[in-house]
Parts: sequence; structure tokens; C-alpha cells
Amino acid sequence: MFEGQPKGLYALALANTGERFGYYTMLAIFVLFLKANFDLSPGTAGTIYSTFLALVYFLPFIGGILADKFGYGKMVTVGIIAMFVGYVLLSLPLGNGMAAWVCMFAALFIISAGTGLFKGNLQVMVGNLYDSPEYASKRDSAFSIFYMAINIGALFAPTAAVEIMDYAQHTWGVSVNDSYHFAFAVACVSLIVSMAIYYGFRRTFRHVEGSTKQVETKNTVEHHEELSPRETKDRIVALCLVFAVVIFFWMAFHQNGLTLTYFADEFTAKSSSGLESMMFDVLNLVAVIFIVYSLFSLFQSKTGKAKLISGIVIILSVVFLIYRYSILEGSIAVSAPIFQHFNPFFVVALTPVSMAIFGSLARKGKEPSAPRKIGLGMLVAACGYVVMIVASMGLLSPTEQAAAGDAGTFVSPSWLVSTYLVLTFAELLLSPMGISFVSKVAPPKYKGMMMGGWFVATAIGNYLTAVAAWLWGDMPLWVVWGVLMVLCLLAALFIFSVMKRLEKVA
Repeated sequence: MFEGQPKGLYALALANTGERFGYYTMLAIFVLFLKANFDLSPGTAGTIYSTFLALVYFLPFIGGILADKFGYGKMVTVGIIAMFVGYVLLSLPLGNGMAAWVCMFAALFIISAGTGLFKGNLQVMVGNLYDSPEYASKRDSAFSIFYMAINIGALFAPTAAVEIMDYAQHTWGVSVNDSYHFAFAVACVSLIVSMAIYYGFRRTFRHVEGSTKQVETKNTVEHHEELSPRETKDRIVALCLVFAVVIFFWMAFHQNGLTLTYFADEFTAKSSSGLESMMFDVLNLVAVIFIVYSLFSLFQSKTGKAKLISGIVIILSVVFLIYRYSILEGSIAVSAPIFQHFNPFFVVALTPVSMAIFGSLARKGKEPSAPRKIGLGMLVAACGYVVMIVASMGLLSPTEQAAAGDAGTFVSPSWLVSTYLVLTFAELLLSPMGISFVSKVAPPKYKGMMMGGWFVATAIGNYLTAVAAWLWGDMPLWVVWGVLMVLCLLAALFIFSVMKRLEKVA
């Protein structure tokens, strides 16, 4: 998994980890902040959330076009600086008046513009590392590692948001609404770390920082065959078909910061005890990750020393978890934002499992193509909302639940955790493979623009997340989840119907 990868991969991945930590710290609490600070309805808060996400994922298209002309490294640098300015603005506790509204919208636009310059171009640079023949076969595994690094940052983000808000409220006497701004400030610090990593290890990827033409000139081992107009068209059409499908995946998946957060806040039990409660402490999840990776190392290592170290790590991690269980007393409070650490936890923990499965299939010549994995991912995403339909049976509508107050019906946190597990399986099938597919199939002179196209599709899906938010109210919950389930199934049906065309260029 990690062997034989260029050093530049790890530098770029860690730089992205810092940036994503700040982004997901902000996103974990954003809709709750909108509702609490500005007294917005779920639908209005959802519209602002979805519009922001749409911009975050649309503007990489523009960023890609600029990078194709001016260079990826320059755009990444400008993007980091812009994001830092945006998070500073979002950190200002200005209350809920006109100044607060203006500052918030300005911050959201600057953050999304900075992300547009940073996110897609960093991923293009990762892809460019694998254009040389010696690394070409490791492209899919590289993007899995890169994707895992993103989620390491996201794993700690919800805990950071909750803990800094709690600290500000209880230590400095800050109001709940103002404490959100302290959590937003965490993103500023994370971007400084990201910038330090990027420039500290720049020498490992400097050769892929230029524009498309500059990268091709500097990389002496890279030789592209000139594509015919027909081949170029076929590749672009294939990518557009994939983009059309992933719209509906991101519409369903990014409910994690919207209706799934509403469900956590309004319908999920506010406390947990026993073994279940251990899931809500990020240190326990990290111990589980250590166990998973050490088990793989134990069976895959070629030296006795490596096997011994892996065994020791497993034993220490198990002892740590047993100790943590032994000191449990009563129940713990469960807040809505904390549920968002489950998706990145599952991504990090399951990535080696996923890679081992597909590696085994590849050795047998049975590994599904990237487009086929995307189709399977859509089917799995539909299953995630089947779980939510079952979880919501017998529950009141959101409007009725609000009126009932403490007399309402609440479900076990395990339902949401299970949903995040299923959606993570879908994500691992679809997202890293989709990015890899784009970097591989995109015509060389349109790489930046095509990677931007992936983000445009994501942007449209993110904007459509608001559809579910507007259903949140008088509608039964099963209707909300049912709409998302049906859309995922229709998208899966579509991609399987054009599979031969996609696999032709893969």
C-alpha cells in the first residue's frame, strides 16, 4: 500500500490534511451555528449550507483553468492565503446584526474561492506524480492514500469543534453563539500548519507545480501520445457521463452536515453509556485504527522485527481500550456535531481493507473497473438510506417532534453510526476511484479543467442537498430518506447502462 510511492505524495497529502482539518471543523457546526445565531429555519440554513458547498466545489473548475495557464503551485499558494483570510473573518464574534451577515457571506465567498484554487489543483499535482511509467501502476493506491489523509484531518475536526466551544463557554464565560467563532478560529491555525508542510517539503513535488505545458516539459520520462480529436471527444464524453452520476452521490452523501445532523440534533438520544459510549471518544477510535493497520502489518511484513513491532502496537492498543472501558462511569453526553467523526474514522480504518480486497481481486484478474466501482458505490449509498428509513419508522415528523419537546421519541445513536458506515463503503468505492479515473482519462492538455469538472459535478450535488432540507418539516422522515434512496438507485441504473462506453476509455 505504502511501498514504492514518491515522497511528493506524502507531502501533498499532509498539506491537504491540515487544510481539511480546518474545513471540517467549521463544517461540523455550520448549520447549527446558522440556526442558533441567526434563528434560521432548517430550509433556509440548508440553502446557505448547500450554496456554500456548491461554491466550494464549483470554483475548482475556474481554479483548474487558471492553473492550466499559470501553474498549479501558484494557484495553491494564493488559495491557502485566501482561505486563511476567510476563516479569520468567520472567527469574528459580531453577533447577529447586519455586520455579522455581511462578514459571514464575505467569509464564505473568500473561503470557497480559496478552496477553488487549492483543492483541485493539489489533486492534479498528485496525479501528475504518476504520469511517469515507474509510478503509473500505483495511481489508484496513491489516491486511496491521499483520500485517507484527508479523512485523518476530518476525523479530529468534530471533536476539536465541540471541545473548543465547551472550553470557551466554561472557562471564559462565552455565550453559546459566540463560542462557535472560537471553533471557526481553529481553521486559521490548521492552515498555518498546512502552509508550513507545503513549503517545507516543496522540493519533493516542485517538478509538478507548473502549468500543464511546464510539467510535460520538465518531466523527461513522460511522453504523451497525441490524441486524435475523436479520442479526445470520447474521453471528455465519458468523463461527463461520470460527472452526471456523481451529482446524485454527493447530494446524498453531504446530508451528513445537513439533514443527518438535523436528525442527530432532533431525533437521536442525547446520552450514551457502556460500550456504545466509547465510540464518541476520538482517542478510542484512533486506538482501533492502530489495531487495524498493525494487523495488516503483522501479516504483510517480511521481517521478524516489523512483525514484533506490529504485535506490540496491537497489544498496547487493546490494553488501552480495555482500560478505557474499565473506567467508564454512567452515561456521557452526545452532541450532534460529534457524529461527523464517524465517516472519516471509517474511511481511515477501512481504506486498507478496501485496498486489500481489490488488490486480491486484481491479482486474480477480477478487479472491477473504476466506472463499475462508481456504480456499485451508488447502490451501496442507496442502502445507507434504507437504514435511515428503518430507523425512522414510528417517529414523528420534525415539526411534530419540535412541538413535543422532551416528550418526543428518540432513537439510539447506533442507527446514525450504522448509516455512516454504509455511506463510507459507498464513498470508498466512488470518490477516490472517481478522482483517479479523472486524472487517468482526462486529455493531457485539459487535466486541470477536467479535474475542475469533477468538482463542478460535486458542486451541483452539494447545491441539491437543500432539497432534502426543504422536505424537513411536515413531511414524514421516511419520505426524506426515500427520495435520496431512489435518486441513488436511478443514478446506479444510469451508469450501468453506459458502462461499456466508460470502460472503453478507462
